[in-house]
Amino acid sequence: MATTERTTCAVIGGGPAGMVLGLLLARAGVDVTVLEKHADFLRDFRGDTVHPSTLRLLDDLGLGERFARLPHTALTEIAFPYGDGERVVVGDLNRLRRIRYPYPYIAITPQWDFLNLLASAAAEEPTFSLRMRSEVTELVRDGGRVRGVRYRTEDGDTHTLLADVTVACDGRWSLARAQAGLRPRETPVPIDVWWFRLSRKPGTGPQELTPTMRAGQFFVVIPRRDYFQIALVAKKGLDPQLRRRGIAALREDIAAALPELADRVDELTTMDQIKHLDVRLNRLHRWHTDGLLCIGDAAHAMSPIGGVGINLAVQDAVAAARTLAEPLRQGRVSPETLALVRRRRLMPTLVIQGLQRALHHLVVAPVVEGRRSGPPKPMLTLLRRAPWLSFVPAYLLGVGPRPERAPAFARRPPAA
Repeated sequence: MATTERTTCAVIGGGPAGMVLGLLLARAGVDVTVLEKHADFLRDFRGDTVHPSTLRLLDDLGLGERFARLPHTALTEIAFPYGDGERVVVGDLNRLRRIRYPYPYIAITPQWDFLNLLASAAAEEPTFSLRMRSEVTELVRDGGRVRGVRYRTEDGDTHTLLADVTVACDGRWSLARAQAGLRPRETPVPIDVWWFRLSRKPGTGPQELTPTMRAGQFFVVIPRRDYFQIALVAKKGLDPQLRRRGIAALREDIAAALPELADRVDELTTMDQIKHLDVRLNRLHRWHTDGLLCIGDAAHAMSPIGGVGINLAVQDAVAAARTLAEPLRQGRVSPETLALVRRRRLMPTLVIQGLQRALHHLVVAPVVEGRRSGPPKPMLTLLRRAPWLSFVPAYLLGVGPRPERAPAFARRPPAA
């Protein structure tokens, strides 16, 4: 069967950008339909960082208290080892207190909990619709304009959803972006990331984010409530070699780099437990075509360094809602209106991607290529002597160059 439906704004993808955009537009009274191809939000090793600027946005939306009840851990420092048993803090979010920022930490919470919170809040709005198990298969075109999408449900039926504007929030491998002929400019990246988890007793182990570096690879341990989420960062293209070496060799590498976790590496029994992320860093020159807008990773894929991808995607969504709400209500959204979103969000995207490129060049590449076993000593020495400098990366990564606050139409008092 094939059916045709209509909405004002069709959003492709129920990730952080799509759900925030859907919620905000619905609060503006815009008919919005979010299409998510999966049956739920339960997927491992998605970005699980909720940054200070996003926490403040949740307060604006009246959702801060609801979020506070979700299971999460608070990261306040990013540090590197220095000498024997010492460490140097390179990003101290506690210093955000000096500018009276209300959230001096990054919250680590399962992304599915965060998305379920947004979905629950959006469901309270009469103009919001979330379609799970709805996979977008193609754009609907009329001449040179995008008029909506076709999507397939789990029973195999195809539906046509017509919309005044379609927003692609479908990630770094965006189908909508590709079908619209929008091609990102790729920046060479020296690394890939492999994710896995090891058990943790509540309250044990490191509470801060301290990368452990060795020549050729380094590990980042992210403390969760009942397990450690661990990233192995190594040279790009090594996935076939790692899988040929096998799980026993990887367990030895983990035990050598993280001796405090050596007693539980036997929890890893197969390479299927190791999830590979093909790291990309790219950006579209133009984020739109007539009737279609790309935001988040669909417009600019970020490196996992700094964990800023979700934060930028959420900020894009707020900027898009602020820009599009009134034109959508009036039924007049021109390509020039869509271009305003890129104009507003280009500067913070360029700043963060520039910072990531610098970190790749100065810190990451020399380690994964075996030329050094840690960050440049002059950088660590400077931060050790002038610890106040740790405010700068903390602010750039935690808050961002242009944090977005919720527009007036989306603000709500805290829910009872």
